[in-house]
Amino acid sequence: MLSKLTQWLGTRRRDRALRDYAIDDALWQATLDGLPFLAWLDAPDLERLRELTSLFIAQKEFSTAHELELTDAMTVAIAAQACLPVLNLDLDLYRGWVGVIVYPGEFVIRKTVEDEDGVVHEVEHDASGEAWEGGPVVLSWEDAQMTDGAEAYNVVIHEFAHKIDMLNGEADGHPPLTRRWHAPLDSQAWSDVFDAAYDHFCAKVDAVPERRWLRFERESLIDPYAADHPSEFFAVCSEALFVKPHAFEAEYPELYRLLARYYRQDPARVGVAFAQG
Repeated sequence: MLSKLTQWLGTRRRDRALRDYAIDDALWQATLDGLPFLAWLDAPDLERLRELTSLFIAQKEFSTAHELELTDAMTVAIAAQACLPVLNLDLDLYRGWVGVIVYPGEFVIRKTVEDEDGVVHEVEHDASGEAWEGGPVVLSWEDAQMTDGAEAYNVVIHEFAHKIDMLNGEADGHPPLTRRWHAPLDSQAWSDVFDAAYDHFCAKVDAVPERRWLRFERESLIDPYAADHPSEFFAVCSEALFVKPHAFEAEYPELYRLLARYYRQDPARVGVAFAQG
């Protein structure tokens, strides 16, 4: 009886959110026009993405910094990109936090890090995005608008991939796997492919001569930054899966299939997605 009541209340909340945060046709079409990498989705996928976007906006709190004006177009564009990775999964992967903070452009991150000798340093660097464990996602609006697909780059997908990765503990490039969505894929099968791909990529980056570094950085499909940590490799490859799927599949076929299996989406196959259920 309780489960039926809980289900009924959940449906009521969902219906209210879809009504209260409905996205009008003109704004949704403008959002799709600004996100050309969504073109592979068919009409039912886009309708589900639209609903997820409304539900995401209902669940999260958007705010801005440095007097940036928050607009409906900005909110919907970010939310739609955030919902793409969980389109065939569940918004519950974004549970446990509520804030999305948008800066006009890059912002400064200050961190305390410990080097190999145990010496603690205070460092700061410019960033276009940051996902805090248990806290908000912080984004540069300037970078969030870089969505033309010219490069395998999408700061929104990147940071929300980190959020998914963090759900089962510290981000480590091993996101949560569930029997419902991912069986027979398990943690060992994930490690066999992902860890080997990461090690191979790191070796590839390390082998680049200094005189050829700028060219390699410019031409590499996967940003060399991905070699910094397995969590960054997962996030950067998630960008590539959705933004440059054909190039990603051609260059990293096994890794492409792993991530396509994880997200239950196959962007390199126009009109094809993993079955629901």
